[in-house]
Amino acid sequence: MVSISPEAPQSLNAAAPPPLRILLDGIDRLGRLDGWIGGGCLLMLTLLMLCEVATRFLSNLLPFFPPTISIAWEYSSYLMAASFTFGAAMTLRVGGHIRVVLLLKNAPVPVQRALEILSAAAGFAFMAFLTSAMAKFAFGAYLRGQVSTSSDTPLWFPEAVVTFGMLLLTLQFLARAIQAVLGLPLEDHRMKASPVE
Repeated sequence: MVSISPEAPQSLNAAAPPPLRILLDGIDRLGRLDGWIGGGCLLMLTLLMLCEVATRFLSNLLPFFPPTISIAWEYSSYLMAASFTFGAAMTLRVGGHIRVVLLLKNAPVPVQRALEILSAAAGFAFMAFLTSAMAKFAFGAYLRGQVSTSSDTPLWFPEAVVTFGMLLLTLQFLARAIQAVLGLPLEDHRMKASPVE
């Protein structure tokens, strides 16, 4: 059975000063929300593709049945982008991103902490730039009234959704940098899905 606790019982940020603890716990809650939204997008993507397959199958049997769902491929790309960006913050918090730890494991603890601070700060800076650029891109699409060619969907909406997922990852990198500076645990393994038995 796979289960992810929506609310962690005890904060790993308890040793942080009160204002930072509130910030870090808030980012952790957003990270959990991020994972749930990403899972929901993946579920909707799966359902949309199953409906597309069923529609194609039924159209072969019943001539009056439409051969395809016209928005299936377009919306599946939106949902795929959203599931990638929405899953990223929670994945970072549980330590699920791919990292090369050969240098990290062989370095003394103070050097390890310094490398974690530098890598989290670099991740934050990169994601802050990327989020800002994506927000400008989405806002530009809104101002120009851009719509998709196949379904007339306003493009600012899926772009804004992806931007929000990027913002959550940016905040998670910020939290990781703060946690590394304060010597707090960088990963919360309680947020991981339990193994299927």
